[in-house]
Amino acid sequence: MTLESKEDVRDKDVSMALPELVFALGEGAKKLSRKDSSCFDGLPSRQEMIEIVRDLRALLFPGFHGNADIRDETLSFHLGYLLDSVQKRLRDQVKRGFCFECCGGDYCSDCDERAREKTADFLSRLPGIQENLFLDARAHYEGDPAASTPEETIFCYPGILAITNYRLAHELFELSVPLLPRMITEHAHSITGIDIHPGAKIGSSFFIDHGTGVVIGETSEIGDRVKIYQGVTLGAKSFALDEQGNPIKGVLRHPIVEDDVIVYSGATILGRVRIGRGSVIGGNVWLVRDVPPGSRITQARPEKEVFTDGEGI
Repeated sequence: MTLESKEDVRDKDVSMALPELVFALGEGAKKLSRKDSSCFDGLPSRQEMIEIVRDLRALLFPGFHGNADIRDETLSFHLGYLLDSVQKRLRDQVKRGFCFECCGGDYCSDCDERAREKTADFLSRLPGIQENLFLDARAHYEGDPAASTPEETIFCYPGILAITNYRLAHELFELSVPLLPRMITEHAHSITGIDIHPGAKIGSSFFIDHGTGVVIGETSEIGDRVKIYQGVTLGAKSFALDEQGNPIKGVLRHPIVEDDVIVYSGATILGRVRIGRGSVIGGNVWLVRDVPPGSRITQARPEKEVFTDGEGI
């Protein structure tokens, strides 16, 4: 008769508990919203979407992302190969998103064709996205004295990475593709600390300096040549609730920022307010009202007051 080691006893205890753990986790998973339809091939893959967006960045900025050894004579072959790969993988993820969302029945049978159409439509928009991103890179170069070239901002700046993911996600959002737009922007959020909802509408030549802590809500509208610094929030105030006490979806609740506005670090702008063209919003300002064009909004100047005998308490 041999004595079992403590390690053997622990391993046996865990093995005996495995069936119970598997059952408990399985029962918990059933509470999640998983569709059971004829076309359901599985959930969209977060990792696959990260890799697809990586390749989309390589299509938009050849040599800056992906393969760094691209030459002019091989550029078209490289782009063609990458585009073919992206369209197949993206179409599969778009279909998975539609199948997850759909209700089954006749509508469900359209998921594959809808995915094919939406993917083709999205890819046709890449040249326009690229043109906008070149303007964004130029805005980062012109807005930051520390940037030596526009190309440096493409290589290095978190603002460009976050805006790239946003512009890709926004087009998918406009095409009513479920799940994937949020996956794309939230990945950029996790890397850069910049949180841009794909539903926001953002004009050209957009500049985010430093970027950490920037929040741009779903129904925000931002014009052309706008500059935003770290820690800025374009958010909502209180939410309208339905009879069950749940937030009502789709309400316009975030700010409108017109062309040529600058919002400095730490400013918070809440609600469906309008910031007029050419205005400057100072650092750490809390703003919940409209601002006319050309305004300069700053905090109140600190005043020195002298109290005696506890009068200031």
